[in-house]
Amino acid sequence: MGRKDASTIKLPVDQYRKQIGKQDYKKTKPILRATKLKAEAKKTAIGIKEVGLVLAAILALLLAFYAFFYLRLTTDVDPDLEPDEH
Repeated sequence: MGRKDASTIKLPVDQYRKQIGKQDYKKTKPILRATKLKAEAKKTAIGIKEVGLVLAAILALLLAFYAFFYLRLTTDVDPDLEPDEH
């Protein structure tokens, strides 16, 4: 029974530490808020890599589109004709 009674009594050192912890939290709350906002902004911001990948994908699609139509619309050369003849 002695231990149970001893655990409910708080030591002055523990009370002091708890009070100091509360004061520290109050001091750093704006700093924590600023850090949280900065992390959110970094998470939602579009990076240079993402922009580069999107541009590269668009360029590849345009190149493929161009190549497809270039190859489809070129006139067929008659193999019987000589290069001099038109």
